[in-house]
Amino acid sequence: TPGEVTLDPDTAHPNLVLSEDRKSVRFVDARPRDLPDTPRRFTIYPCVLGAQGFTSGRHYWEVEVGDKTHWALGVCKDSVSRKGELTPLPETGYWRVRLWNGDKYAATTTPFT
Repeated sequence: TPGEVTLDPDTAHPNLVLSEDRKSVRFVDARPRDLPDTPRRFTIYPCVLGAQGFTSGRHYWEVEVGDKTHWALGVCKDSVSRKGELTPLPETGYWRVRLWNGDKYAATTTPFT
């Protein structure tokens, strides 16, 4: 069965708004919310982490992205840099898939695919 993810509001970028049950997130393209800049919060790249973590095993999630033309979804190490510009690659602790321009999909790998 798919894993349950509850999003961690303390890690959410200020332009990301979590649902009340913390199961979904949306990007708000307006002035970022005034949130405390804690060490756990992403400040440049619009990311949010799940409240639950894991260190081993096999895991999967079923995600609805709707009719969006841009999105990214992945996992990262808890130790990733959350401040300033980041490079979401496996070498920096990020593994993701994404859609951009409505029809271009990529897995963030090295080399790029």
